[in-house]
Amino acid sequence: MTDKKLDDATGVETTGHEWDGIRELNNPLPRWWLYTLYACIAWAIAYSIAYPAWPMISGATSGLLGYSTRGEVAKDITAHEAKNTALVADLLAADLPTLQPGDDLHRYAVARGGSVFRAQCSQCHGSGAAGAKGYPNLRDDDWLWGGDLDAISATIDHGVRNETDGDARWSEMPAFGEILSDEEIDAVVTYVSSLSSPVEDAASVAAGATIFEDNCSACHGEDGKGDREVGAPNLVDAIWLYGGDPATLAETVRNSRFGVMPAWGQRLSDEDVRAVAVYVHNLGGGE
Repeated sequence: MTDKKLDDATGVETTGHEWDGIRELNNPLPRWWLYTLYACIAWAIAYSIAYPAWPMISGATSGLLGYSTRGEVAKDITAHEAKNTALVADLLAADLPTLQPGDDLHRYAVARGGSVFRAQCSQCHGSGAAGAKGYPNLRDDDWLWGGDLDAISATIDHGVRNETDGDARWSEMPAFGEILSDEEIDAVVTYVSSLSSPVEDAASVAAGATIFEDNCSACHGEDGKGDREVGAPNLVDAIWLYGGDPATLAETVRNSRFGVMPAWGQRLSDEDVRAVAVYVHNLGGGE
């Protein structure tokens, strides 16, 4: 219905809308509400002129004030870095193995390295650096290329088995499934298992020892303790990157493994690489 009438009870004109005999009154909005609305509209117009607001094809309007939250963050970062200029210079010049826990420079390196580690490294090694299947535990003392500060720093800087850094740590185990029979692989797995835990099958252990000597000892050593010069893991300490059960060991022998770590020296500053090395070394597994 569109018939406008005066409401008998209030004397206010109706809008002409009626539902089940109920008519809608055409009361004006409260003035305070209208003034608030107009003020909000004015504020929105002024804000969109003064601050970044309207999206464009390749960005947004910058606003008359030229303000941006990114710019504020950049200023804060610059101010923070300016305060640490002396510490950064000392960290770059320091002989890392001589840093003493408790010193200001060591505390700064651990704090900075921990922040970088959580942002860049924890995705693979875990927030607590305990690693996961295929990703080394950085808290123990089992190191493929050495666990002193210089060795850790070099590994972080150049990475492992990547194709972007000519100085990357590089080792490659053959896929012995193309060299040995299944029976020979089972025997060498039995022998490798016996290096860290008792195995009852003496005949298989003996057969595996011969196969190991002929095919594996060149890298892992005659005693199976590995060789850091070529990144060959220690097989007698019961610490396994992919698992030490017979099935997993057979998979490793048969098809090999080939984990890759980025060359962080191409992504991080020199001071961040050194700081992460100090942080990792400080976790307890560093040598």
